[in-house]
Parts: sequence; structure tokens; C-alpha cells
Amino acid sequence: MSNEEFRFPIGAFKAQSHYNEVDLASYIGSIEQLPPQLSNTVSILSDDQLDCPYRKGGWTVRQVVHHLADSHINSYIRYRWALTEETPTIKPYNEKRWAQLPDAIEGPIELSLKLLDALHARWVLLLKQMSQEDYLKELSHPQWKTPLSLTVMTHLYAWHGEHHLSQISNLISRKGW
Repeated sequence: MSNEEFRFPIGAFKAQSHYNEVDLASYIGSIEQLPPQLSNTVSILSDDQLDCPYRKGGWTVRQVVHHLADSHINSYIRYRWALTEETPTIKPYNEKRWAQLPDAIEGPIELSLKLLDALHARWVLLLKQMSQEDYLKELSHPQWKTPLSLTVMTHLYAWHGEHHLSQISNLISRKGW
């Protein structure tokens, strides 16, 4: 595998042109299952293994776990903005710099695993209670050309969790851990 294939083991995100209820239910299921899947995957790893990058020049497993918590907190807040404001412009954050903060480099992963568990439980509760009209609401990102609907955001964050889980799982497989 090339370094780029290690970086995107399930491929880069690509929004669909059309979504249906089955797609949405699948994405919600993926978001719901991420915390236990991630916990099961990383619970076998030692501190040395957690501090191993998943690819050359990439984040360590520890940083990836903390990144998932950081990213998904931001996403959850963005949903709430989109549901309560008219096409809000969200504030971006520098995820690379966040991953270099001391808590992301050295912090115990259990903190982010617990956070993801509670966060995803609350997020999935919201997702399951949203109407079809709610899923059409949009938000704008200063770096995106067009606003994204909450349907696309749900697909994106289902992919995001699977993407990072695959990075970690592939590393474990390659290393024979």
C-alpha cells in the first residue's frame, strides 16, 4: 500500500447525488456503532502502540482517537446550529494544530473514548428524532463552495468514523498486533 492508501484506506469522501431513508439509517447506524467499535479496536493496544503513527508522517493512534472526539464534538454543535439558525456559517478549526496540543499527544485515550460514547449517544438521539425537513437544513463552511445539508453531513461523519477506524485497524493488521 502507498502512503496515500494508508491515509485514505476506504477512499476519500464523496457525497452522493441522491440519498434515501435507507442510506440515512445506515449512516446513523455507523455513527451509533463507532464508539464501541473504536473502543474494542484500541483496547488491546499498549501505550507504545498507541503512540505509533498509522502511516509515515501521520498521526499516532492516540492522536487519531482524540481527533475523533474533537471533530465529532464540532460536528454535533454544527448540527445544532443548522437546526436552530438559517444556514449558519460555522467556525472552522485547525485540526492539525489541535492534534499537536499536549492532551492529544499524551492524554489517556479513555477520556476521548468516554466522551465519544456519551456524545454519540446524544447525537444519535438527535439524528433519530430529526424530520426529513430537518435533514435538508444546511450549514456553510468558509472553505466550502456551497452549503452542505445535514443529510450530507450525516454521510460525511459516518464516513469520517469509518475512515479513522480503518486507519487504526489497518495499522494493527500490518503490525500483527
